[in-house]
Amino acid sequence: MTDINEIRKKHELVDLFCTLAQIPSPSKHEEKVIEWIKDYCDKNGINCHLDNYSNICINIPPTDTNKDYLMLSAHMDVIGDDSPIELYLEGNNIHAKGRTLGGDDKAGVANALLFAKEIAHSDMSHGGLEVTFTRDEEHGMSGIHHIEFDKMNSKYVLVCDSDSLGQFEVAGASYTLLKIFVRAPKGGHSGIDIADETRKNAGKLIAEIIAKCPQGLYYAQNGQTVTSCNLGGIVAGDFEVTNIINTDAKVSYSIRSSSRAKEEELKNEFRKVIEDFNKKYEGIAQAELTFEEHLPPFEKSDDEYLPILFEAAAKKVGVTPDITTFHAGAETHIYANKTNSKGEKFIPYLVGLATVCNMHSAREYLDYTTLLKGHAVLVEFFNDFNRD
Repeated sequence: MTDINEIRKKHELVDLFCTLAQIPSPSKHEEKVIEWIKDYCDKNGINCHLDNYSNICINIPPTDTNKDYLMLSAHMDVIGDDSPIELYLEGNNIHAKGRTLGGDDKAGVANALLFAKEIAHSDMSHGGLEVTFTRDEEHGMSGIHHIEFDKMNSKYVLVCDSDSLGQFEVAGASYTLLKIFVRAPKGGHSGIDIADETRKNAGKLIAEIIAKCPQGLYYAQNGQTVTSCNLGGIVAGDFEVTNIINTDAKVSYSIRSSSRAKEEELKNEFRKVIEDFNKKYEGIAQAELTFEEHLPPFEKSDDEYLPILFEAAAKKVGVTPDITTFHAGAETHIYANKTNSKGEKFIPYLVGLATVCNMHSAREYLDYTTLLKGHAVLVEFFNDFNRD
């Protein structure tokens, strides 16, 4: 078995990843890794500062102002506690003994940080590089919400947070919480009042609504899920109490969509069910629904420039590109709904620069050869992005 220290000595990027992975940084407790990265930047002549939320912002000025800035983004927090992290190598795979490795997203941070060092000391002609390392992505995304977007120069953003080498994800689903409430205020005794047709059981009524509401895949395009809804919890009465005609019931759904238009279409179907219900049970029961957007959609841009560049760059270094969408959330969603210092809307992509398996579990591991390949893709991509 190859000792992990031998690999670390051989590859600067692997050593950087391992160093970062060994610094515990659970969400909202990233102080140690922030201090380490800041010190790394200071020692290597990388222009960086902390914003008012202690996100790290790196800016490497352009050597050619006629070219465009590019931004790399990754998050510093990981799933896991602040206990010591002991790494070991099994084949090509880096593990952490008995706990999460933190490949999500120390792999992205390591790749972007080494690249920033390389560009800071390069004499190549480029339009500038911005790098953002955020806090608290895993817990509540509070870090990205504190970013000062209007101070950023880039339009294109590579969010280096996908778990598979070669992935280039061009759209991602929103998350909206839908709640439906039913109130049948008369209630009554389950024996004495059971025959009274004006005393409807809210539990039965909520079931009637659920039976008419959409569930599962709502809309797909090119074999990929665009819009879906999923039934969450159902609450009606007390499980141990059966002698009361229930007066209140509620149900929750998640709605996910990478298309605002299709999400609104789905919402209207729910609204129609509730409208019909209230007409049918007027004077007996009332239903209402609420929508809470927790994450906006990351909609696909019509700009195909970066996907084409990435596909070509990946193929040049022997990586199979996977231009796709994902039915979940990431920091891409926040960037996609913000504008930069020029008032331009950001065009972000979720990029895989390493393969992390069994993410967020004690069985998590990272294939270090994919980390190296990912860096090669990044170098080639940046060269093409700045090619005359």
